[in-house]
Amino acid sequence: MADEKDDHGRLIEAARAARDRAYAPYSNFKMGAAIQTETGETVPGFLIENISLGLSMCAERVALYSAVTQSAGKPTVLVLHAPKTDGEVTWPCGACLQVAREIAGPDLTIIATNGKEMRTAKLSNLAPSLPGKTNP
Repeated sequence: MADEKDDHGRLIEAARAARDRAYAPYSNFKMGAAIQTETGETVPGFLIENISLGLSMCAERVALYSAVTQSAGKPTVLVLHAPKTDGEVTWPCGACLQVAREIAGPDLTIIATNGKEMRTAKLSNLAPSLPGKTNP
């Protein structure tokens, strides 16, 4: 785990910094994300809540959509920095995994951390049956 943390330290710090800017006045569940693209760019995103819950946007999707709008390249790593959920690190929700599948493909590496613990998985292992294009 230490080697992975060393390899992705800059990206984890970008996700932590994004988390600090989250707009979460209703849940106070601050989440930040950062994506590394194939071109080496880092693209942050953070949770943006709305009183109409369905209009809120998770940190991961903000980062994924931002990578597309900035023409930053295909995402290769996504870090989610958030508090624990039910005693475990928080993984992206199903909607975020589906968007990640569409934009990045099944080989995307996902790192979930709360700043103290870290877990890593491939998107294809977290959600093996998501529909998606053959060549994202």
